[in-house]
Amino acid sequence: MFKKGVITDEISQDFRIAVGLAAKYRLDGVEIRSVWEKGPHELNNAQMKEIKQIVDGNGLEVCGISAPFFKCDMDNPVEIESHIEILKKCSELAHYTGSKFVRGFTFWNKGKFEDNIDNIAAKFEEPVKILEKEGITLALEFDPSVYATNASKLVEVVKSINSPFVKALWDPGNDIYDPAGEVPFPNGYEIIKPYMVHMHLKDAEKLQDGKIIGKPIGEGQVDYIGHFKKLIKDGYEGYVVLETHYRPRHELSDELMALPKGSAFSYLGYEATEECLIKWENLMNKIV
Repeated sequence: MFKKGVITDEISQDFRIAVGLAAKYRLDGVEIRSVWEKGPHELNNAQMKEIKQIVDGNGLEVCGISAPFFKCDMDNPVEIESHIEILKKCSELAHYTGSKFVRGFTFWNKGKFEDNIDNIAAKFEEPVKILEKEGITLALEFDPSVYATNASKLVEVVKSINSPFVKALWDPGNDIYDPAGEVPFPNGYEIIKPYMVHMHLKDAEKLQDGKIIGKPIGEGQVDYIGHFKKLIKDGYEGYVVLETHYRPRHELSDELMALPKGSAFSYLGYEATEECLIKWENLMNKIV
């Protein structure tokens, strides 16, 4: 059976409040993105220590570091170098908190994927050396703002990098935003499954006018009952981590969706995440 977690800034910038909600719903772990208005690479030693104490005190674990790694311009050497430092800092945080995974991406989308895949893969040469040295796995995620916008494209990148330290992060909700229209389940899942080491959970609906809106889990276009059944049947024992991205009474801006961070992103997140946790629990009760 898979483990359950939540990304903390989908609840609050106050880490203690976020972890308290995770404990209330008997989750197994939390994933760190922005905490106390800081990204994971910006946390100091005292804050890292406090994070570890809060997590341990609630009987949870840190299951991932949601870094913004390589959400940058692929052709900008200064940005590349700054993101290499992000990877190093997040690897340090992963070690300190006991996490196995740091999340990464495939650069801002500024052209055709097919024309850029070789260059994308080549840019991971130095990161792979860091990952090998640190013993940390980079879980690459697809996203509508980067070159790999679906599972199919992400798998091509992972295969091109060809490293045991670079694997895939599966988020079926992101497929709703895919310009190519990849169907999340079963299509996207079956493509990514051999490379998948971590999973995010969100839901969304594409309206007739093409606009996409975040929805509570089970109310969007992802077949989560079917998907959870298949995860169990396939023996997936990793994490499924709620990345709510839905907010009651307002929609997150494109800018915050692309680079989630801070109080503007977390606003109304506690209410939204608790609603999704209840709906997730109800879905699980129907299948197990």
